[in-house]
This record gives sequence, structure tokens and C-alpha cells, in this order.
Amino acid sequence: MTGTSGNPAVAGPVAGTPSLLRAINDRAALQLLLERGPLSRAQIGALTGLSKPTASQLLSRLEAAGLVVPVGTTEGGPGPNARLYQLDPGAAHVAGLDVTPARIRVAVADITGRVVGEHLLATPGRQAAGTVDRVVTAVREAAGQAGLEPERLSQVVVGAPGAIEPLTGRLRYAPHLTGWHSPRLLAELADRLGAPVVFENDVNLAAVAEQALGEARGCEDFVLLWAAEGVGAAVVIAGRLHRGHTGGAGEVGYMPLPGAPLIRNVRRENSGGFQELAGAPAVLALARKHGITGRTAREAVARAAAAGDSRGDAVLTELAHRLATGLAAIVAVVDPELVVLSGEVPQAGGEQLRALVQEELTGLAVPRPRLRMSALEESPVVQGALQSALATVRDAVFTTH
Repeated sequence: MTGTSGNPAVAGPVAGTPSLLRAINDRAALQLLLERGPLSRAQIGALTGLSKPTASQLLSRLEAAGLVVPVGTTEGGPGPNARLYQLDPGAAHVAGLDVTPARIRVAVADITGRVVGEHLLATPGRQAAGTVDRVVTAVREAAGQAGLEPERLSQVVVGAPGAIEPLTGRLRYAPHLTGWHSPRLLAELADRLGAPVVFENDVNLAAVAEQALGEARGCEDFVLLWAAEGVGAAVVIAGRLHRGHTGGAGEVGYMPLPGAPLIRNVRRENSGGFQELAGAPAVLALARKHGITGRTAREAVARAAAAGDSRGDAVLTELAHRLATGLAAIVAVVDPELVVLSGEVPQAGGEQLRALVQEELTGLAVPRPRLRMSALEESPVVQGALQSALATVRDAVFTTH
């Protein structure tokens, strides 16, 4: 409003300061280089609406800051060739881990998302003592492939079963993950690695990967159901992971379901209704009941899918019913747009199993979400860990250079 004297009673919009406008323009240019690859000064100007002189100044700033590098020139067009610039891959590096009782899988990526180092460390019969040493060894091996020391990593994201309880810092929902229950563990890892360390539930990270790279791209509300050795879920609402008050959202392996024994002390038994129906031991028992064997649940389901006979059909039909029974309870509460089936058990069943689950779910639940099978081929937990770390690090690098 303006008073009768003409003096403003309330201040109007404040123009952005030159430094703020430069930061906004720089971030926009870096995001374009990340998404589109090498671009010329003229291309950056056209895509951002900046003048050629402003685009030139922008690129000079980013090059001086070590965020962009020249990578050749354009060819084949009219006029002189133009210099091309790309995001400097060495501007930052991150590591993503997938930890299970049997092994630690690590990948290291540069700021563009390109994987530059990987390592798999088997940990059979692991003991609580030596957990930090094992993780440090695995990360050091992966980083070494890129010529890096661990302290050069901008962030390390660890994906594992369970969740860190916010108030105590202790790992919950994963008593089988030996050596990971000290509230000081993450601090000890960060101290030894010389890099920030973040813990995230493994199934949540699979959902992050699915949202960034897979079937859930562009989807704001979805559920990822994971079935492998254990059963779990990740819930994404309005584009964000829902973790719950204690970090336990999605721990559906403990969920009582029809057809499974009712376990009244799930903490002590480390199991529950859904796990008793669709966890790896239950799936192997189901396959054997119908005369199909395998060393793992994945192998047994794959053989059932390939059998093309009544035995295989019986295994897949019953497995679909079990998966749909658990999903019906989840979608009745969340009502997602999409459900993604992930993990080695459902993926081994392929499209045949997906169609059976969709049919069963239609009859068991009022909500009718789309049902898709994950198509991510590499470890989705590692991919999600890298994507999570990259999102954090890019935000910091693109904002504070």
C-alpha cells in the first residue's frame, strides 16, 4: 500500500543482488551441463536467456572455480567452431554402499554420476569386531580404482537393512546385521574415512534409484515392494521418502497377514507374517512343495517361470497371491499411484509373475495402482546410495562455489 503522501507504507519487492543473480545463473548453467552434457557459450546463453557477454563471464567464473572444463569444439556448423564446456568430473566424488550380513558392495562415482570404482568384499561369518575396518577396506579399494583416498570423498551413503533410531542413534529392525548396533558407528566410520557418512535403509535407497533412474521417474506417490532374503517396502509421498517417527516406515516384513503364523514378539523372533509368506526361506519351501528346487529363492522362482508346466504355474500363482496379500494391506493405507516390484525374488518371476500379482491385487484391494517390475540391472541399493549422495553434494557444490 502507498500512503497519501506517496511514501510506501510497505516495502515493495527487493531486486536480487548481483551476487545472488550470479549464483542463480551459475547453478542453472551447471544443471544444464549435468543434464545435457557439453555445451558452448552460445548454447548456454540461449538455454538460460543470458547474453553472450554474461554467458562468457559465467563460464570464466565456473572454470576458475574448478567446476567446468573445456572439452573441444563444435564441428560441422556454419561459422567458426565454438568451444565446448562440460561439468568437471573431478569436482566431487561420492561413495555408495550396500551392506548385508554376507558382503559389502561399494561403488564410487564422480559428480556427473559416472561410476569410477567398485569393490565387493565378502563377509561370511562376520563378527562384530572389525566392522569399521571392513567398511574402510572396501571403500578404500573402490576409491583407489579412481586414484582417490577416502578423504577425497564428499559423502558416503551406506545402505543396509533397518533404520537408525533418531533419538538414540542405534540401528533398529536389523538384529541380524552384526556389528552395526553401536550408536558411535557412523561417527567412527566418518573419522576413519575422513568423509561425511550417512546411513539409509536399503529398500529406501532402492526406491531412490527407481525414482531417479527406473520405473518411478516422474511419479510423486509410489510404493516399492522389495522381496529377497527379507521383505520390505519403501513409501514415497509427494516425491519424498516417508521414514516414519522412528525410521521404521516400510518394515512390512513384520506385518501380520492371513495365511501366516501370528508372531507376538517380532523383536525377539526377527520375523512376522509377511516375511513368513514371501521371504526367501518361505519361497524356497513353496517351490520344493511343487517339485522345483534351487540353491536360492531367486533360482527356484526363475526355474518356475521357465518351466512352462503346472508345477511352475502353481509356484508363481501362490507366490503372486502372497505378494498381493501384503500389497493389499499397504495400498489400502497409502493409495499410491504406482507399485514397483523389486528384489531378486519378484524379478526372477518376470512379467508372468507381475501380471499374476496385478490380477490378485485387483481382487483384494479397492485402490488400483499401476504395477511395474523394476528394470534396474545393477544393484539398486548401490545406485540409490550414489543418487542420494550426489543430490546432496551437487546441491552444496552448485550453491556454494
